[in-house]
Amino acid sequence: MLVLRLLNVVAPAYFLCISLVTFVLQIFLFIPSMFRDPSTTPLFSPALLHGALFLFLSANALGNYVLVIQNSPEDLGKGLNLGEGAEVVADWLDGSRSPGSALPSTHFCRLCARVTQRHDHHCFFTGNCIGSRNMRNFIMFCLYTSLACLDSLVAGMAYISAALSMSFANPLAFLTLLPHSISQFFSGALLSSEMFVILMLYLWLGIGLACAGFCCHQMLLILRGQTRYQVRKGIVVRARPWRENLQEVFGKRWLVGLLIPVLNVGSDYRRQKEK
Repeated sequence: MLVLRLLNVVAPAYFLCISLVTFVLQIFLFIPSMFRDPSTTPLFSPALLHGALFLFLSANALGNYVLVIQNSPEDLGKGLNLGEGAEVVADWLDGSRSPGSALPSTHFCRLCARVTQRHDHHCFFTGNCIGSRNMRNFIMFCLYTSLACLDSLVAGMAYISAALSMSFANPLAFLTLLPHSISQFFSGALLSSEMFVILMLYLWLGIGLACAGFCCHQMLLILRGQTRYQVRKGIVVRARPWRENLQEVFGKRWLVGLLIPVLNVGSDYRRQKEK
């Protein structure tokens, strides 16, 4: 339990540190190197277009990250007859709490110390539980984080290609880049800044693939009307059309949430309670 609480503090700090390093590399290293092309007009130069795209992706990723933290799932323990104090914790941990005392799909999180409706999982990188109120912002956070990592990966490869005079036309060039760079770094033929960028390339690739895979898996669960907690516990859910499942999470104005980070303040809990 102590390790989980420590991870709940360290993981958000790690994500913010990676975000800061990515922003500094993009603004002060990758984008200025693109201004060296004299054949393009200033208005449509790759530097300005790439800079605008990177700022758009970063603003959405960090904006939805903040909204996931601020828009916490509702604590149902305050409005339902669940008991008080340590009794609630003990009953929910050992499963002795009767099903009639709470709504379906409720779950007590030991890290957040609250009972939430439509609980999906506890995200350590946000230090918060993911439920009905912040699910849309969490998916948008994963989506734009993967796109920002892909954008940084492409820009970093272009920078390394120009700095080391190498080509990535061969797919094996990226796979053999790290071992060759390590040998050149210890022999003194490679600068520390270039070695740091190469290490960040593999970090962006790993984070981008992980976020993209998690986003696709989460979307598949939403289309089925399920949560990760329900799948893990084997809870059977009522079959509904996939359009209703999407609308429950993203709302009718889904396009606004896709382009800009906005709050998801739907009343899913009240609809579940009325049913």
